[in-house]
Amino acid sequence: MLSMGLSQFLGFFVFLLLSRVIAAATKSDVKFDQNYYITWGNDHVLSLNQGRAIQLSMDRSSGSGFGSKLHYGSGFFHLKMKLPDKDSAGIVTAFYLTSQGDKHDELDFEFLGNREGKPITLQTNVFANGVGNREQRIHLWFDPTADFHTYKILWNSHQIVFYVDDVPIRVFKNLENIGVGYPSKPMQIEASLWNGESWATDGGRTKIDWTHAPFKAHFQGFDISGCPSDDDQNRSIQRCYSSQYWWNSEKFWKLHSTQKAKYENVRKNYMYYDYCSDRPRYPHPPKECLY
Repeated sequence: MLSMGLSQFLGFFVFLLLSRVIAAATKSDVKFDQNYYITWGNDHVLSLNQGRAIQLSMDRSSGSGFGSKLHYGSGFFHLKMKLPDKDSAGIVTAFYLTSQGDKHDELDFEFLGNREGKPITLQTNVFANGVGNREQRIHLWFDPTADFHTYKILWNSHQIVFYVDDVPIRVFKNLENIGVGYPSKPMQIEASLWNGESWATDGGRTKIDWTHAPFKAHFQGFDISGCPSDDDQNRSIQRCYSSQYWWNSEKFWKLHSTQKAKYENVRKNYMYYDYCSDRPRYPHPPKECLY
């Protein structure tokens, strides 16, 4: 009887393990054109690994970009990215969510290139109802040009969290109750590689060295965990806040203790600019900075 119980337990464990492996493989097998399309620079985009990877390139003539076929009203979004190597000063590689029209919402990952051997900056920003200027900048604890890493954005009605792999690097809470705008419009997922030499490196003083062109960024992981939303009507957004979507469950309303520790470590050791602490720019801190 005991051996039968052990056999059943081992059988269930193997089944569970295989299920997770199959689920992970299925996600990695999602091809680019199932959920995304090229938005600009068509001749600077290369499909690799039978459509499971995309290379964006940039030279003097053009950069390139792609976007999701649908807009979303909430979700836990991600892309695996490997940034341009060697001398990438002036080059911006971006992964972001953005709405359309005036007074737009936007959630940004922007990787600001640098001279070879100098650290690449990761800048995040949050726009709500057209109001942005909420930049935070960190130096990463690894070389983002050497291998793929996963960059994620959690967006639900409680909080927005930016992750590098499984490390939360930024939290923007829903504080609409005290008058702070919070992204609530359907947003498209976009990624791009473009010329930002007017501002991206050393405030625009360090320019692109075109002898290193073409610059190339690589992307994988084209499955999407999001609530499709085709309009900006309130009923559509409210539907996307439903508990039927796993990223809206209570587990994702705030960071748990381990995540908080990782988050505080990033803020202490890797963040070098936070708009909340910029007194010349904001003599009186924005409301969200007080919470």
